[in-house]
Amino acid sequence: MNINQLVLLAILAESIWETVKPIWEKKKLNADKLGSIAVSIIITVGAGVDLFTIVGIPINVPSLGLVLTGIIISRGANFIHDLMRLTEAIKIKHK
Repeated sequence: MNINQLVLLAILAESIWETVKPIWEKKKLNADKLGSIAVSIIITVGAGVDLFTIVGIPINVPSLGLVLTGIIISRGANFIHDLMRLTEAIKIKHK
């Protein structure tokens, strides 16, 4: 693993936590957030989209990358676009 992948992994880990955290707020289940995550996971698993494989971060647990990608995707297009820009900036900076 190189420094670019390590930085990206940290960003992805924080993104996953910040996405999952609001599922349970004020001692109540947030059905909208849970539904968004569930639909995104179904789509990424069905399509076989694994962001971790795409960026060269191996996940040793089968299908975990697909599920985590679903959680990340549930944040929406703006977040994914920002993530892509950040990934490119990291690549350029460390060339």
